[in-house]
Amino acid sequence: MVKTLISWLGRTDLNARTQSERVGLGPIAQAVGARDFARLELLCDYPREEAEPYMEWLKAQHPVEIAPHFVTLTSPVHFGDIYESATRVVSDAIKNNRGHAELTFHLSPGTPAMAAVWIILAKTRFPAELIESSREHGVRTASVPFDISADFIPDLLRKPDEELERLTAGLPPEAPEFSSIIHRSPGMKRVIARARRVAPRSIPVLIEGESGTGKELLARAIHRASPRRDKPFVAVNCGAISPELVESELFGHEKGAFTGAAAARTGYFEAAHGGTLFLDEVGELPAPSQVKFLRAIQEGEIVRVGSTTPTPVDVRIIAATNRTLTEEVAQGRFREDLFYRLAVIVLLLPPLRERPGDLGPLVDHLLEQINRESETEPGFEHKKLSVNARNVLMKHDWPGNVRELQNTLRRAVVWSTGSTIRLEDVRDSLFPAPKGSQRDENILALDILQGIDLPGIIDRISRHYLEQALEKTAGNKTRAAELLGLASYQTLTNWMKKYGVKA
Repeated sequence: MVKTLISWLGRTDLNARTQSERVGLGPIAQAVGARDFARLELLCDYPREEAEPYMEWLKAQHPVEIAPHFVTLTSPVHFGDIYESATRVVSDAIKNNRGHAELTFHLSPGTPAMAAVWIILAKTRFPAELIESSREHGVRTASVPFDISADFIPDLLRKPDEELERLTAGLPPEAPEFSSIIHRSPGMKRVIARARRVAPRSIPVLIEGESGTGKELLARAIHRASPRRDKPFVAVNCGAISPELVESELFGHEKGAFTGAAAARTGYFEAAHGGTLFLDEVGELPAPSQVKFLRAIQEGEIVRVGSTTPTPVDVRIIAATNRTLTEEVAQGRFREDLFYRLAVIVLLLPPLRERPGDLGPLVDHLLEQINRESETEPGFEHKKLSVNARNVLMKHDWPGNVRELQNTLRRAVVWSTGSTIRLEDVRDSLFPAPKGSQRDENILALDILQGIDLPGIIDRISRHYLEQALEKTAGNKTRAAELLGLASYQTLTNWMKKYGVKA
């Protein structure tokens, strides 16, 4: 058996070459010196000019064969990249030694994410000894006090299972057109899977969801993944059109059709010919216009205002609304026959508060997007979030959904004076949650079977009553503590710090 040590190269190891008096030999050199390893598989995401002198120094210290693996990571804490790189190196090490490699993974070098991946691999796919080392305690076997294989094996099997499910359901492969929609939550995965499935077809789609959930973003992704991708995508905000001009805007008009019609005009239907017509806030269409709109969909032709000649049009309709159209139909505000024409496929976008696991990646994606957009501005510094600032964002309820999150980050970037967005910058950028909202009034009537965000609920309630108590007592902390049943004003101060409430 070939005793093989596999490890990431860490900053302490690099420093050991020139600063051994201060940092010691470093975890890798220490392990190679203490154990009889025949081969070292060394993963490195540092530049070659930094890593190669270290390897030469290590070889001079110990006669061990070193196989370097230079990899590129999105970041040193990106689990997906780390897992993929580590798995590839371990698999190659086993194959190159024809299955006769005795594996040891070193936990000490690199980031905590790298160590976590080694534990996962050792307990599931590649049985290996786990070691750790320090200047004070030397090299020792790491004792993991719990068997995590039962937790992680299902995750390792889930991807093949999901692929099998995709093939069985007849879903198309992962579509890059949907990559701009950042998501991890099960609810959003279902929506995207359905959108991918319907994209190649020309049937109408109705997207429902609260304001700011990304309805137009989803509509554009469906268009780009469809056979109409090279034709126009025309977006129309129905709520922004004057009721008197709806027909002219949608169907166009002839010269002299009405006062001010100095020239003939092409409507949105004709502009979208061959492509996709996206009707945002379709529930805002006036009742008289709904009749003509329905006829245009049914007949595949429109008649310009001031004309009697029909014009054939070939468009795919994707409509969106922040209302529940079935309720609008029941109230007589939206035509039932038009609803059923539009609602061949209905996609319901969940609000951000019902997308567990999506908020963190969205924060990172949107901040990076804002940084890129701001690069050309005079004096701009690349911004990053402090830990406290990020925690405040993660605890917020986001009633305005992704749009509110994006605008909050834009404000925080403007308010921040250095390269780091601080806690105060985020607080100043957040809008206070509306008091007496329906979600707050029904806080005890939530359906537990649908899943709830208990920490978020506790956070929202605590902030609400802390602010109320301070407001009613004009900032008197002793009196506010009494109103809240807290032991003292010091306890109140601790609560205020915990929940980000200002005096």
